[in-house]
Amino acid sequence: QVQLVESGGGLVQPGGSLTLSCAYSGFTSAYYAIGWFRQAPGKEREGVSCISSSDGRTNYGDSVKGRFTISRDNAKNTVYLQMNSLKPEDTAVYYCASQIVIFGCLLHRNSFGSWGQGTQVTVSS
Repeated sequence: QVQLVESGGGLVQPGGSLTLSCAYSGFTSAYYAIGWFRQAPGKEREGVSCISSSDGRTNYGDSVKGRFTISRDNAKNTVYLQMNSLKPEDTAVYYCASQIVIFGCLLHRNSFGSWGQGTQVTVSS
C-alpha cells in the first residue's frame, strides 16, 4: 500500500521561500510519478507540479512556473517542492500524491490514486 507524508509547511512572508517534502513508501513498481497539488478554501484542488520516478521529467502548473521547482531523491524516497517568490495567493493546503505511469507525468488530479494528508502553507505579512 502506497503511503505519502508531507512536511515543511508553515507561515512565510510574501516574497519568501519554503521547501516542502513528500516521503513515500509502498511502491511495488519502478514506474510511478509523484505530484504536488494544492487547495485553497472554497477552491478546487489545483495541480502544482509532478515528477517521474523513471526519467525525471517534470510538469508545472502555469501559476507556479518559474517560481517553484520539484526534485527527487530516489535513495531517500522523497520528493521536494522548492517554492520561491511566494505570493498570498499561494496560500493553501498542499498535498502530494502518486500516479502510476511509465514515463513522464500528467498533472491531472483524477489520475493520482494515493494521497497524503496535506500540509498548510500560509503566505502573509
